[in-house]
Amino acid sequence: MKSNTSTSFQRLLPPLVACGILTFLSTVLRIVLATAFPSPNPVSGFELLHAFGIGLLFDSGTSLVLTTPMAMWATLRNRARPAGASVRRIGAVTTTLAWSAITFLFVAEGFFFEEFQSRYNPVAVDYLIYPHEVFVNVWQSYPLVWVILACVGVGVFAAWLTFRALPAEQAPGRKPVLALAWLAAAVLAAFLLQPSFARFSRDRVVNELAGNTFVSLAQAVFTRNLDYEAYYPTLPAGEAMERARKLVFQPGHRPAGPTNTLFRRVPGDPERPKLNLILLLEESLGSEFWGSLGRPGESLMPRMDALATNEALLFDNLYADGNRTIRGYEGVYCSFPPLPGDSVVARDRTDGFETLAQVLDRDGYETTFIYAGRGVFDGTGNFARKNGWKRFLELKDFKDPAFTTVWGVCNEDLYDRAIVEMREAHRAGRPFFITTMSVSNHKPYTYPAGRIPQDPLEKRRDNVVRYTDHALGSFFEKARKEAFWSNTVFAVVADHGARVYGSQTIPIRSYEIPMVVLGPAVVPRPQRVSKLGSQLDVAPTLLGLLGRPYLSTFFGHDLIHDPESGHRVLLHHNRSVGIYADERLVVFNLNRHIEYFAGNPKSGQMHRVPEADARMKELETDATALFQVGDLLYMDRRYRDNGADH
Repeated sequence: MKSNTSTSFQRLLPPLVACGILTFLSTVLRIVLATAFPSPNPVSGFELLHAFGIGLLFDSGTSLVLTTPMAMWATLRNRARPAGASVRRIGAVTTTLAWSAITFLFVAEGFFFEEFQSRYNPVAVDYLIYPHEVFVNVWQSYPLVWVILACVGVGVFAAWLTFRALPAEQAPGRKPVLALAWLAAAVLAAFLLQPSFARFSRDRVVNELAGNTFVSLAQAVFTRNLDYEAYYPTLPAGEAMERARKLVFQPGHRPAGPTNTLFRRVPGDPERPKLNLILLLEESLGSEFWGSLGRPGESLMPRMDALATNEALLFDNLYADGNRTIRGYEGVYCSFPPLPGDSVVARDRTDGFETLAQVLDRDGYETTFIYAGRGVFDGTGNFARKNGWKRFLELKDFKDPAFTTVWGVCNEDLYDRAIVEMREAHRAGRPFFITTMSVSNHKPYTYPAGRIPQDPLEKRRDNVVRYTDHALGSFFEKARKEAFWSNTVFAVVADHGARVYGSQTIPIRSYEIPMVVLGPAVVPRPQRVSKLGSQLDVAPTLLGLLGRPYLSTFFGHDLIHDPESGHRVLLHHNRSVGIYADERLVVFNLNRHIEYFAGNPKSGQMHRVPEADARMKELETDATALFQVGDLLYMDRRYRDNGADH
């Protein structure tokens, strides 16, 4: 009879065999990648050996973590005899499918590495968003049937090995000590094997070889940090920083931090009264709806057109930096370049990020973010609370709203609550910065009945834009009757255009947005501001109107007080980024592919040009520096107030 120790150990044979198979497949993949797709740079044998050693640690540790459920089942199961035939058949089929899927994941990573010389990253995750296009492309590009059959073959063999390891008989009772030991080892492996350990070499491809399929995929899913330097043009780090500082520093700015940051002191009058500021960020309210911004025929924004032309600063040459609300947050609030990959608002290194709210909080302002929807959407609540806004109000904080959709409360509810908050702050004698984010101008395009002549049941975008105009007009009618009207700056700006259209890689024409600034304290007479600008310029421009000195690390310019020259637009679309100025657009695509376009986006689509002129080359270098430095500051957490000179 076998000893209890031997029988107990046999319980762990299936998860141990599974660990071995996973580690073996990972090692085979690493050998294939190193052989078939070597680094374009000379790599020493020691570096390759180092990569394989680190890879083996990652593979074995990851395998230990992934097989933990199997180990828990094996050690905590209380069975004195083998499972019935039906249970074993179900287990065999399930195990075969699991091993086939895991094998396919390894094979697919090989094809991905062939194209991008990278382990799984956010690009791979993005492919899952477009399953039809991706599947057709894979079907046409690779022998998919044979690949699947091969993966199933490996899956059958791996399942057979796993089941061969099952003990023929098992002593009754559970073995919690074995379960706890395995669990402790898995937790230790997960804690010790950080992805950064695989970044030991200056050669990116070698570092990718050292990585692990499952770790890379998990990091892509949960961080959304695209390795910028791996896919886009770069300069030497010092040169990029020096050029970026020259591009963002303006006359009168005084350096206020280390030379590897953009911190500078922006001049102003410290004795100037602290004017209040309210920033109304509008969902999908592109320039195409405004008669004052060139819409042919009937304007959908007549009330705001009247305010913009008769008593406001109207910025008529402004562009969004992306085509999602979360990109609007990044540009308007953070004055930060729209990096490829996810917006920094959705990434994992944005706590304490420099924002307009951070600047005003340091100057003694009360800061409040009022969101018409649920704070969990796009991580809005988490972003606001951790980046300068002391109070965050969302859908659940609106009592008895007049009208709601699936997205949240209507614009009138939002603006009425904003007036209440401003009134209370004014009565308490506190300067305030209040931000609102609307949701009405969004499918299903419904709004309260009776506000405008059009029927909300038609569910048309044009109608909800008219309602947005009605709600904004009503807000300003009410606000001008309040005591805070005379010492408050009001700004209306869109988060992005209404829709994306155009054939070019970055359809800049659809990115045009309005910004309207009102308030007798800063706008004594109406004026059009036609300097080229983007959402990155919103925060510096509003702070310039407030007129007080402040510490800045923003990438944007003050569109009123900064010199005429040097203004630009930084843009993002999918995994492409670009720069626009002087009727020229330079686009960076994955794998350092660069495109050049020329023309006036206001009058039509820009056209592709085969060769870059001198100005395009200059813009290309500027964009390289700005995007590269943005990525460096984000990844190193240097886009925040870390001991800068106050």
